[in-house]
Amino acid sequence: MRELIQFRNIVKEFDGQLVLKGINLDICENEFVTLLGPSGCGKTTLLRILGGFIEQTEGEVYFDGIEISNVPPYKREINTVFQRYALFPHMNVFDNIAFGLNIKKENKDVIKQKVTKMLKLVGLEGYENRAVTQMSGGQQQRVAIARALVNEPMVLLLDEPLGALDLKLRKEMQVELKKIQKEVGITFIYVTHDQEEALTMSDKIVVLNEGEIQQIGSATDIYNEPENEFVAKFIGESNIIDGIMLDDYRVVFFDKEFECVDYGFHDNEPVDIVIRPEDIDIVDVEKGMIKGTVKSILFKGVHYEIMVETEHEDLKVHTTDVSEVGKEVGLSFFPEDIHVMSKMAAY
Repeated sequence: MRELIQFRNIVKEFDGQLVLKGINLDICENEFVTLLGPSGCGKTTLLRILGGFIEQTEGEVYFDGIEISNVPPYKREINTVFQRYALFPHMNVFDNIAFGLNIKKENKDVIKQKVTKMLKLVGLEGYENRAVTQMSGGQQQRVAIARALVNEPMVLLLDEPLGALDLKLRKEMQVELKKIQKEVGITFIYVTHDQEEALTMSDKIVVLNEGEIQQIGSATDIYNEPENEFVAKFIGESNIIDGIMLDDYRVVFFDKEFECVDYGFHDNEPVDIVIRPEDIDIVDVEKGMIKGTVKSILFKGVHYEIMVETEHEDLKVHTTDVSEVGKEVGLSFFPEDIHVMSKMAAY
């Protein structure tokens, strides 16, 4: 895919505090990219720099090969959907969506055609005369998306747009947003702190923490092959264990040697081992690779969360099989379930 946006050494300082510490990032045409991280990590700041709402302290932003740092927001082929949708309460749905087209003094027939197309895209056909104040949060969000897309931008920025919605509606809108992005065929750059949103929708996830990129990759890469402890803990749940990489495909932890699929480390290098709770099976004691005692059981709806106390440390297990507190059990996992990270790993 063709590279559309390049951030080069982006630094942003607010009142002497570094919020972004030299960000380098490429975003391709038609990608759904999510900037993911905890509050204060710099993801919204990076989005606002791209939108032209604030200026970086250092670095350059390239859009389609052209440096755009001095280009005002209204001249960038970029539109933004905010968490607070900023709809005009005195206008109906049609007029809200048509607002940008009216500003451009487009022909009325063209405006009607484009707005009708957008209403169909976001599933609001027949709502054109409805007052936006009489609509649900999910419907208002669709209006905001339609208003942003009707101007046919090359890029749509979405700053935590699902944050105000309830859980059920948020999940529905995750599917809708991905569908809309595929249909319109433009680049979406999405900001969230919600790991599930990122994993559900994204072609590429950029994990940030404290103003620095920790890892870039697909949802599968980020989840299955975290590059450092922060990513492993932030994306999903993890058991993180101290280990020693003997050599390629062999690792020691809990005073036992295990076969793994990782390689390229130094011999006898101290490493962190990541094993996801859902990758551990509870088996009979004699069949276990590790032995322990069931310490606690929580029912989570789709699975049980079981804490197993071993002689080294407690391990978290997600399973659909119920056990009982105090029971001696074995724990089993496959070589591909052992993910090895360098102790000093960082992006």
